Amino acid sequence: MTGRWAWAQIDLGAIAHNIDVLRAAAAPSAVWAVVKANGYGHGAVPVAQAALEAGAAGLCVALAQEGAELRAAGVDGRIIVLSEQPAELLACAVRDRLELTVYTADQLRQLTAAGAVDHPVHLKVDTGMHRVGAAPADAVALATAIERSPATRLAGVLTHFAVADEPDDPYTEAQWAAFERVIDDVGRAGIVVEEVHAANSAGALAHPGARASFVRAGIAVYGLSPGPGVDHLAAELRPAMSLRARVSFVKRVHAGAGISYGLRDRLVTDSTIATLPLGYADGVPRRLHSCGGEVLVGGKRRRIVGVITMDQLMVDCGDDDVAVGDEAVLIGEQGSERITANDWAAQLGTIGYEIVCGISARIERRYVRH
Repeated sequence: MTGRWAWAQIDLGAIAHNIDVLRAAAAPSAVWAVVKANGYGHGAVPVAQAALEAGAAGLCVALAQEGAELRAAGVDGRIIVLSEQPAELLACAVRDRLELTVYTADQLRQLTAAGAVDHPVHLKVDTGMHRVGAAPADAVALATAIERSPATRLAGVLTHFAVADEPDDPYTEAQWAAFERVIDDVGRAGIVVEEVHAANSAGALAHPGARASFVRAGIAVYGLSPGPGVDHLAAELRPAMSLRARVSFVKRVHAGAGISYGLRDRLVTDSTIATLPLGYADGVPRRLHSCGGEVLVGGKRRRIVGVITMDQLMVDCGDDDVAVGDEAVLIGEQGSERITANDWAAQLGTIGYEIVCGISARIERRYVRH
């Protein structure tokens, strides 16, 4: 059933545009689109298809299940799973032709037990992110084990940057230098590395020397800047998601009245209050009302008033005429005004990634191509 008066509109034309921008910025390196977490909340399958059609060379996911979903939908491009997976999922991952990331000897043994034969894997090296990855000192031994095993072949070596969105921080250059030493060591051991990759969205935009064989672009594919330090390099990107609703109820509320749970927000003057049929269960953070959150109605910014509830929120429309069925924009453009996911993030003390990933599954995604 569709037709709820709250939805996320996903512009696949913006996805294609952003891939074009990233390809131009990264050339001659290729661009792989990261579509984990349901395409950062945008819908993994439609985004993957749009990205590949626009020239992305491959796709990246976090989970074997995410890769399986793409294969089941008929997505036939190369797909890398960016972290080691539970042993019980490896046979299916091999069947689904998912290129796997390896950083422990245990995962190699598990791949053999899962029936892999000459399966492409990527060796991940921890150069300073300290999340997952083999220690640089162990990289040659693992690369050798991958090459010697009949179960696997070394398709690539990768690392991940911790502060690429802060271009002036020397840590990224130190990570890249450590990674280059690993690649040199592997080469001196007589092992041919087919592909080398390290740069995320911020790395692709701000660190040309680290673009390597390809860049793994995540948030930039969806049109959001990876961080304030690279905003100037992300100006050509177009946000692909807008969050919209229709006014479901309108009432005139007198000065002094409290709004929503706790009655914490009291009106200073008589106002027209419009209710929108979405709330924190849909991914609109409950506390957005308390840190300046706004909604566009009638081309104007309207203050969210009162605590956001699970399924509904209220906005103060002053003395303007507002009717049931009028469109409201929580993220996106209306008239000359614009609210972005990064605006929410700045108000909430988080990042745009969390905002778009947090738009819940009960919000229908409607796809357009502008």
